Amino acid sequence: MAEIEISVLGRQCLAERIGNASRLETEATAWAENRNAKEAKVNRQFTTCDARIKLKKLYPSIKV
Repeated sequence: MAEIEISVLGRQCLAERIGNASRLETEATAWAENRNAKEAKVNRQFTTCDARIKLKKLYPSIKV
């Protein structure tokens, strides 16, 4: 989840160069407050079964 939020922050808020830390903090805080007010949700695109197929090398099945 954290990786998704960081990616969204980068695309929506940090599209331009920000020269100092205080401006970065202000921009990120404003972005987070706006996103929280909208109650943004993550849209998962595939089911557990699909994930097992797509990520088979990462999550092998254990047969007993």
